[in-house]
Amino acid sequence: MTSPAPTQSAKSGSCGCAPTTATAEMDAKLRARIESHPCYSEEAHHHFARMHVAVAPACNIQCNYCNRKFDCANESRPGVVSELLTPEEAAHKVLVIAGKIPQMSVLGIAGPGDPLANPKQTFRTFELVAEQAPDIKLCLSTNGLMLPDHVERIKQLNIDHVTITINMVDPEIGAKIYPWIRYNRRRYTGIEAARILHERQMEGLEALRDADILCKVNSVLIPGINDEHLVEVNKAIRDRGAFLHNIMPLISAPEHGTHFGLTGQRGPTQKELKFVQDNCSGNMKMMRHCRQCRADAVGLIGEDRSQEFTKDKFLTMEPEYNLAERQVVHQSIAEFKAELARAKEAVEAARPVVEDSPKILVAVTTKGSGLINQHFGHAKEFQIYEVDANEVRFVSHRKIDHYCQGGYGEAATLDNIMATIADCAAVLTAKIGTCPQDKLATLGVEVVEAYEAIDVVARQYYDRKLSEQPAVSRQPVAVAP
Repeated sequence: MTSPAPTQSAKSGSCGCAPTTATAEMDAKLRARIESHPCYSEEAHHHFARMHVAVAPACNIQCNYCNRKFDCANESRPGVVSELLTPEEAAHKVLVIAGKIPQMSVLGIAGPGDPLANPKQTFRTFELVAEQAPDIKLCLSTNGLMLPDHVERIKQLNIDHVTITINMVDPEIGAKIYPWIRYNRRRYTGIEAARILHERQMEGLEALRDADILCKVNSVLIPGINDEHLVEVNKAIRDRGAFLHNIMPLISAPEHGTHFGLTGQRGPTQKELKFVQDNCSGNMKMMRHCRQCRADAVGLIGEDRSQEFTKDKFLTMEPEYNLAERQVVHQSIAEFKAELARAKEAVEAARPVVEDSPKILVAVTTKGSGLINQHFGHAKEFQIYEVDANEVRFVSHRKIDHYCQGGYGEAATLDNIMATIADCAAVLTAKIGTCPQDKLATLGVEVVEAYEAIDVVARQYYDRKLSEQPAVSRQPVAVAP
């Protein structure tokens, strides 16, 4: 038996207090809107897949962290695609993948430019998909510059989820991030450009709220520029109705050719990222499972199967979309999630609330479904959970290189993996070899082998570990960064 990600108790509302009937009904409706959207629900991302189609090449702003690149099969970051599609090609691809990957529940358009700088291609793609695959959720990501002009059309097409990238609410800070924008056939630079962008983003966000369209806000954390400022961004977007805030680390390797990469602007450490996320999490829901996907990503969050469906392949495939078969798969996912929830509830039943319990971090190898179901040597990332006496909480993911290459472990790779999880108390994995297990032991990192729900095993490990601590001090096993 095995596990879904943590779900909120039916006994409490979003604030943790006993809900009124109205609040409970509102929460139930909201859960229904996001329960199969892997970007809007941390629980859903264990079970449901998404895909992006690259139909929007043009952009109307320049970001110092962005360099839109084409034919880049080996890079995984926003703005990167292998090939552009027409709306008709994109719709065909969606129908092919919806048959091949029936747990795919969401179609997003996120670039490689800005979807609303390419409204004709964007909306035509959504029209075609809505006609032929009505069960697939429609989603778009935008910088927000042209959003106020298109909210009515977005509502008409039943696009229920919109993401806006908002990195500032102070134009002086914005001028350090955006060199220029193009608006109303004119190019603006500096503080004036940032001011226009800010005003349009706030106007668009309020329009989405008024239209009852769920909005997630992405913010790129840029140390020394907007790291302290993001608390203000968080308050501004919360006040204007944003549902979810995704604070992402700057990606600034020089080889990507971005302005920040070429000028030495560093990205944040894991500790810095978590600090800012934690500072903002008391105000609104915080997304921590983002993988900063390519603009043509396919599959579960954390995997990318885009190279299985390049144009030369999918155009020769007959669409296998079948609504009835997809509904059966989605129903089986719902039943599996319910089973996992019951397993978690059985472990959590009658647990008293513990004040100031020590926190630990555990690293998990998983292929999805909320389970510990991956071999240590096959992992491309660790999912990191923070555990205390009251909660098992997903806090981040940490990418790594494969340890097993051709059946053998690479020593240099193992050293990097060890450094990645050195602050964790344990690794929860389906299987692990003797060599990495011995090396983890030298770091004081325990190994727990299991094929079970993440929440359940993490809770059992924590309870056992805490019981072994001296009763007087109850010192934490490890301290979260």
